[in-house]
Amino acid sequence: MIVTKGRSLELFYIDGHPDGMITAELFNWTGHVFITPRTRLSEALRRQEAGYAGVYLLLGEKEGQDFAYIGEAEDLRTRLKQHAVASDKDWWETAVLISASANRLNKAHVKYLESRLIVMAGEIGHTPLHNGNCPSLPGLTEADVAKMEAFIGNLMVVLPAVRVDMFIQRSRPAGSSRPALSVNGMVEGTASTAPEVTRFVLNKPRAELTARAFVQNGEFIVEAGSHARSEWLEEGSKVSTYKSLHDELVRSGVLEASGTHRVFTKDYAFSGPSAAASVVSGHSESGPRAWKLESSPNISFGEWQARQLETLPEKDTSE
Repeated sequence: MIVTKGRSLELFYIDGHPDGMITAELFNWTGHVFITPRTRLSEALRRQEAGYAGVYLLLGEKEGQDFAYIGEAEDLRTRLKQHAVASDKDWWETAVLISASANRLNKAHVKYLESRLIVMAGEIGHTPLHNGNCPSLPGLTEADVAKMEAFIGNLMVVLPAVRVDMFIQRSRPAGSSRPALSVNGMVEGTASTAPEVTRFVLNKPRAELTARAFVQNGEFIVEAGSHARSEWLEEGSKVSTYKSLHDELVRSGVLEASGTHRVFTKDYAFSGPSAAASVVSGHSESGPRAWKLESSPNISFGEWQARQLETLPEKDTSE
C-alpha cells in the first residue's frame, strides 16, 4: 500500500508578479519547470534553461475553450522561437518549459515524455490538443523507463500547483466507493483505518433526474450511473462558469446521452458539491442545499457539514 506524504515545492516569481515568469522545483527532484507568458517570451528565452532539452506545453484558448499543444525539443529556445511566429499557433498565451538540471535529459528521454504526456492528456480529456498525432514511444532501457515514469510522477505534483490542470484525473473507475479487497478477499485495512464513505442523493422528479454522490478522502464524487441534464439551461449573462465543466464532461465521454438526459459513465470527483449539483441540474445550483443525506433525506449536505464542524473542540480560553 502506497502511503502519500507531504511534498515541499518551491515557487520563484522571477519578476515578482504571480502572472509573470515562474520557476517551480520539488525538493530532491532534478526536474525544472519554467512558466512564461507569451508577452515575456523574449526575456524568458535568454535564460539558461531555455537552451536545454525538454518538453513544453503551449496553453491558451481557441474558439472559446481551453487549448494546448505538447512538444519536445533538444533546444527549447529554438523550438519556442519557431512557434512564436507560426501562423497556426497564434492562439497560445503561456508556455511551460520542462527540463532537468544540468541539461540531463537526452533526445530519447524527451520523446518519451512527450508521447506519455500526449496520451495522458488525451485520456483525461480536460483540454483539447492541437497535436495531430501521438508519437510512438522511443526504445528506452528498463531503467530509463522507470526514471522517466518517476519524472512524470513528480511533474504531476508540480503542474497543478502552477495552475496547469490539464493532467488532473478526476474520473474514477465505476464502483470506486466500494472498499478495496486484498488478495484473500478481505477488506483492505481494518475497521478503524478504512476510509469512511458518506453518501448523498440529488433528486429532480420533474426532470426525472437522480444523482448519487459520496464524500471520500475529502473529495465529492458523483457515482457512475447518475443522471445529468442533456443540455445547459442558462443563457446569456446567467450562464455559470460550470457550463464549461458540463461541456468538458460531455466532450470527454464522462457524460453520455441516454434518452432525454445524460448519464455518468464513471465516478467523477468534483471540486465541491455546488459544481456537482450544477452539472447534474444543468444550471447554477447550491450544492449544500441540493444534495441530501442518503440515510436521512431531510438533512442537506450543508446541515450535515455543520454537524461535523460542531464536533470540533472549542478553543480553551480559560487561563
